[in-house]
Amino acid sequence: MNPRIPLPDPLDSGPFSYAQARARGVSPGRLRGPDLRRPFHGARDPGTKTDVVARCHAYRPVMRHDAFFCSVTAAVIAHVPLPARLEHGRLLHVAVPQPVRAPEGKGIRGHSVQVAAGDVRDWDGLRISAPERLWCELSAVLTVPQLVAAGDYLVQRHGPHTSIERLAGASAMYPGRIGGPKRAECLPYLDPGSESPMESELRVIVITAKIPGFVANLSITVPGARYRGDLAFPHKKVIVEYQSEYHFDPAQRRKDMTRIDRLQAAGWFVMQVNLNDLNDPDELVARIRSVLDSRPTV
Repeated sequence: MNPRIPLPDPLDSGPFSYAQARARGVSPGRLRGPDLRRPFHGARDPGTKTDVVARCHAYRPVMRHDAFFCSVTAAVIAHVPLPARLEHGRLLHVAVPQPVRAPEGKGIRGHSVQVAAGDVRDWDGLRISAPERLWCELSAVLTVPQLVAAGDYLVQRHGPHTSIERLAGASAMYPGRIGGPKRAECLPYLDPGSESPMESELRVIVITAKIPGFVANLSITVPGARYRGDLAFPHKKVIVEYQSEYHFDPAQRRKDMTRIDRLQAAGWFVMQVNLNDLNDPDELVARIRSVLDSRPTV
């Protein structure tokens, strides 16, 4: 078998457009080579990755100069927490400013939108919706707890991407009607001190159920250790905490067992909540109320 003709630098190191390659003298035959993927019309990619970010980089060479990734695609690029069904979606959401016609093509969900100054920013070489615009876009596809989790991530105390005030201002100015009431509901719930998306969702479920008396990330000292409870009800000595798959690791599970035993020995009751519970909030709320009602006030 004859060796493949090497691609000229920098085409050999990342995605490129058919037009770019032809301008550098690469023949049509070479561009049909089996070592080059054709993820989008007019695009070639010598790489093998097919995750969302890799597909965005593969699409970038054939994008309009004023186009940008938006909605759930921008959220994936910026590491904003999303439910799995959206995080691993096959369509790339690509926006262009009105009145330009929305992009079309296999694997693309195009949007023609109103764009204001500051609505777009660069992120690791990709143009995406700025955090404030992105949060408004996500209000069309996320539930209230999920949208609060996304907002908490964007305003997190350690390394914030924006502020609650800027999200509120963007929400008031955002041209899309869809999601407006949802954003207004979410704004008072945002908390820069939230430490995980699932903690945020759990907190919102408790707030919207109007269960009073909880403290988020309460520091609790017991003999031999100090812990923090995701949601603690000090007047009942009840802790409700989310258990992710991180806690399934055997070493972590042993630490969790010791922590829970120490807390319960000190008089605390620890409720462990998982993803299935968050997906059935009515039953979860009823269970939390039942536990609280069964405990004496301290």
